[in-house]
Amino acid sequence: MQAAPVGPADDYPVHQSSAPLRDPGHERNLYDRFFLNGYLADGSLFFALALGHYPGRNVADAAFSVVVDGTQHNLRASRALGADRLDTSVGPIRLTIEEPLRRVRLEIDDSGPTGAGSGMSASLTFEARGPVFQEPPFLRRSGPLVTMDYTRMTQNGAWSGTVTAAGHTVAVEPATCWGTKDRSWGFRPVGERQAGGQPELPAFYWLWAPMNFADACGHFDVNEEPDGTRWHENAMWSAADPAAPVEVGTASYGIDWRSGTRHAAGAEIALDLAGGRRQVRLTPLFNFYMQGIGYTHPTWGHGMWVGPDARAYDSLVTAEADAASPLHLHVQALCRLERDDGVSGVGILEQLIVGPHHPSGFKDLLDMHA
Repeated sequence: MQAAPVGPADDYPVHQSSAPLRDPGHERNLYDRFFLNGYLADGSLFFALALGHYPGRNVADAAFSVVVDGTQHNLRASRALGADRLDTSVGPIRLTIEEPLRRVRLEIDDSGPTGAGSGMSASLTFEARGPVFQEPPFLRRSGPLVTMDYTRMTQNGAWSGTVTAAGHTVAVEPATCWGTKDRSWGFRPVGERQAGGQPELPAFYWLWAPMNFADACGHFDVNEEPDGTRWHENAMWSAADPAAPVEVGTASYGIDWRSGTRHAAGAEIALDLAGGRRQVRLTPLFNFYMQGIGYTHPTWGHGMWVGPDARAYDSLVTAEADAASPLHLHVQALCRLERDDGVSGVGILEQLIVGPHHPSGFKDLLDMHA
């Protein structure tokens, strides 16, 4: 039997089986992904990156999106993964871990003649401003079949550098440009969907809210069944210090749904922690559409084979996006935050609601709020 090829990562003491790291075993849906975003509190700039390895599909893909002047610019790239699991570059997009759990660098350059024609570029550094929030494990079954089994860690941070899109270059600095780094790995549905098995009405309810304040970092997420029963939840809080201890507790929330959509017009989150209750009001400024960085995209979805070296660019005006389109269901809303003690901040309310969710009044696959 021929083994998977070894690569540079195999020279590090990180193995958890007898196989080379390139070997996904029998798991076609194994993945290892970076997600990062950054934003200015006034909403004048938002950017996000996703970069993933999919060993069972021999795919590495990445995307970088920028929202400026009300337009979302999306640069996407994909390649064959190959044996080098340490190569965190895809086409014009490169991510470098300069210090684990502290500092990450992004370099984007689509200005050359072989680019996708976006003219986008960036040189950005993310510095942690809070500790790692390790979310509880995600384990999901469809009947007896395990469909999700993965780990995620989330960390808030600050950005420095420059980003260029549509001819606009914006310089950012840590005092005013905050954001979040998300690392997840394990397996969940990626790439082209596999046929077979008992058909089910899709149902997925997901809220995820990293929160940035000058003095603190917070985090909340929840997955629920159609009847509102939670199968995953997380509530965490810390001082704005990478070495700070993490408070862990429970959460409750309320959503004001925007008519004709499955998106929030506003939200309230309450975190019950060891140090007491933290209440936060979230007011969305605009939606960032996650399909721009591959999530739910029919062609550039994560792990899908597009070619050995492919890239593409498109754009959309965020205010004109059809909120009822399946392509636009998954969003991150940039939000103004207001704590019950009067402290203001900025953060994200990610939303993906497909299928029925009775507490919210959703009854069918894609019915919208009245």
